[in-house]
Amino acid sequence: MVGTYTAAVRFCSMTADERLKSLPGAEIVLPGLADLEAGRRSAFASAVQCAAPRLRRAGLDAPSAGAGAPAAHELYRQLSEELGDGAHSRYNAILARVVSFAGAAERAQGG
Repeated sequence: MVGTYTAAVRFCSMTADERLKSLPGAEIVLPGLADLEAGRRSAFASAVQCAAPRLRRAGLDAPSAGAGAPAAHELYRQLSEELGDGAHSRYNAILARVVSFAGAAERAQGG
């Protein structure tokens, strides 16, 4: 119990930016958000757009995909170009990490 309490106190004393960086999947979501803000079409940006509604509910400014192919299709296309046959497992892994981030962000927000 003491370890959990200590971790909770440490988490609460962090800044909002530090909290986001500490969440599982931050290594994908935060660069993806930065890419979207800069107008870059990266795999991480597409992954963020896949989860945009949930990320917005967690308090993040995550834009949805615009017109054209759905974000999930765009993500898979990008990964296929880069990885060929390895795209499927990487696609699943990236989306799992984004889901982990969204869930942790919702819990941290109290939702």
